[in-house]
Amino acid sequence: MVSIDAAGLSRRKMHGVAMNRTARGIVVAVVCLLLAGALYVALRTPQMVEVDSGYKVVMGTFSRVVAIARSEKVARACIAAAFEEQERVNELMSYHNPDSELNAVNREAYHRPVEVDEATFAVLERALHFSELSGGAFDVTIGALGELWRRAAATDAVPTEAEIAEARSRVGYDKLQLDPNARTVRFAAEGMKIDLGGIAKGFAIDKAVEAMKAAGAIGGMIDIGGDIRCFGRPPKGQQSWRVGLQDPNVAPDDMTAGKPLFVLKVMDRAVTTSGDYRRFATVKGRRQSHIMDTRSGRGADALASVTIIAPDATSADALATAVSVLGLDKGLALIEQVPDTEAILILHGENTNLVFSSGARAYVQ
Repeated sequence: MVSIDAAGLSRRKMHGVAMNRTARGIVVAVVCLLLAGALYVALRTPQMVEVDSGYKVVMGTFSRVVAIARSEKVARACIAAAFEEQERVNELMSYHNPDSELNAVNREAYHRPVEVDEATFAVLERALHFSELSGGAFDVTIGALGELWRRAAATDAVPTEAEIAEARSRVGYDKLQLDPNARTVRFAAEGMKIDLGGIAKGFAIDKAVEAMKAAGAIGGMIDIGGDIRCFGRPPKGQQSWRVGLQDPNVAPDDMTAGKPLFVLKVMDRAVTTSGDYRRFATVKGRRQSHIMDTRSGRGADALASVTIIAPDATSADALATAVSVLGLDKGLALIEQVPDTEAILILHGENTNLVFSSGARAYVQ
């Protein structure tokens, strides 16, 4: 016969209940601690802040940086890093600074190979790529032509055909020799000069974006003279970055943004516009674009403006120049060959006539 100790059973039951209550209490306590910790982290996590540098003069034009980061201190560090990169590119590649590395190349590269900084060499390699891609419509060896037309503007005297032909003989990307092993530059023709005005701003923007990301930026925008790149998280209350496109047929003064045609909505894209509505020389009452057409030796005038939307600013900058030279049909054909890149072209005339590449309308807000 099995006997049952009722008192012992009762004690064991009570002990089990107590154990269950204790376990539940521990679980509840852990959950409460986790919730409290999550609330603490949420309260302690700073909101994203947006800091705008305002405009500064860099690379001979106005530059603006917007940084979005987890604190104002980080955002300002990102802005400082961006401007530092812009200044560095300018010191290396300025055509107008006689002490720049670029002008050392222009003075000496016909006589001997000139070793250059990694950044300068990288820009020249990209420049040759776009020259080959565009059949020479983009060409950084235009220095001799640019100087010829600047002298013409200063004296208000149109260059003769002989003068244009002589300047053109010192132009041609096929005369630019790069040695990647020694990182040197050499010219095949005496009197050649490189002018990086059609690509250096884009490159400076891309380097500035790299610096901002390294400094902790969650998002940002860099604008150098109308060449823009946006990345990461957009400003508060916006689903994307917004970039206004000017009407080139309504000439603004130096301090206004001009009349916007529409707004582009972009994420992680560069938007670059080239045209003769801001930068040009007047010779005998006729406007000459700063964008040189090496085929004619004169300023490109087929289009009022060219806007390129591309993943990086270096590509957008170079392609905007190339399309400006190629004109409507050939320019559009080029853009349709370049992956993940679109164009908006504006023709001259009082009635603004816009032409879009196949995927460009998707960016219009």
